[in-house]
Amino acid sequence: MESQRASPQKLGPALARLSSCDPERLRWEAQAVELAIARRAYELFEGRGREHGHDWEDWFRAESEVLRPVPITIAESGDQVEVWANVLGFEESELKISIEPHGIVILGKKEAAATETEGGKIEYIDWSPDRILRFVALPAEIDPKSASVELREGVLSFELRKASGRRVGARRKAA
Repeated sequence: MESQRASPQKLGPALARLSSCDPERLRWEAQAVELAIARRAYELFEGRGREHGHDWEDWFRAESEVLRPVPITIAESGDQVEVWANVLGFEESELKISIEPHGIVILGKKEAAATETEGGKIEYIDWSPDRILRFVALPAEIDPKSASVELREGVLSFELRKASGRRVGARRKAA
């Protein structure tokens, strides 16, 4: 029997189920994005004549130039945590996710699209910024194996079952 976790499963024109990637591999890929941000922040620093004291400003500006914002909504109830991430414009093949007990990582890279017109001219669609890197801290420890992730109309929906019903950071009473 073929594994369904190897690739996204199409469920119709507007719905796809995604599977979680290996967290270590995704962290490795995320480092390339963080390096691109660091390079751009350094370019901004040099462009200002290497004037110190603006490192956070340079970093945040570089992030805004390299990464597309990803608004997140989190809801916690009884034994479940739900997360919605706006990734409008990204297809399931351009997204990678990692689900861990205390957080989610969303990584995306938009591929440049080109179309040919009647006159033979090629038009490029510029998705700038064309990358997503979002780390989401969860309000409760979850069981990554029970996670369900769907992409529908530009929104990633995560349904996550809590591992123990405790909030992250909650103290356990001694018996």
